[in-house]
Amino acid sequence: MINNLVIGLSLIVTTLACPFLRTQEAEADSPNLSVILDSLERTEEQNPALSQPYQVTREYKVFRKDDPMPVSAVTAQISFTPPETKTFEITKADGSPRGRKIVITILKQEIDSAKDGHRGDITRSNYDFTFLRHQNFGVVPEYVLHIIPKRKERGLLLGDIWVDAKTFRIRQIVGVPLRNPSIWVENLHITVQFADVNAMWLPVSVDAIAIIHFLGIYTLSGLDVAPTIANSSRPNP
Repeated sequence: MINNLVIGLSLIVTTLACPFLRTQEAEADSPNLSVILDSLERTEEQNPALSQPYQVTREYKVFRKDDPMPVSAVTAQISFTPPETKTFEITKADGSPRGRKIVITILKQEIDSAKDGHRGDITRSNYDFTFLRHQNFGVVPEYVLHIIPKRKERGLLLGDIWVDAKTFRIRQIVGVPLRNPSIWVENLHITVQFADVNAMWLPVSVDAIAIIHFLGIYTLSGLDVAPTIANSSRPNP
């Protein structure tokens, strides 16, 4: 299974780096991209998660190469205080300490996106967009767009987004950071899925494939496991 993931990672990174190869295929069936982006940005601005404090609990499992048993299990609490303060605290870590380090690296990528405020938003101020295709996300019709950061900054991803064709909410992001979050991570591929949680549109799962310097390939699966609660304190990462 992991070998397939490695092949898939190589194909994805190559494809993400060459969006123009897919542009001509999409042009014939492209809707009005400006209309999609207008609705997307308006919907994002109205997300209560931007203005309400919250705290979520996320459980991570870290796997090495093709081993079906996780080498680490890590639990983290992630807190957000408007307008742009996001922090995390590792509350439990079992197994290899290397897994904990990988989880922290992934979380720092998420924290950096929030720390930079609107400079990390998926908007035309920060990204160029290309329409790729129509696709169902389960049974929900989606627009799949390619996103290209306008600046080489932390927290920005080169990749694809899946936008609900009815609500214009982003349901999934798949991409690679333009800047590696750590010197010991040679490649990092991230998949984030979003859903409605207590009337807020939030990430509910984070998966990643990373090539760790001198150590090989690791995969990570993170899932929110506790209801969102009001953020009454600010934990230290």
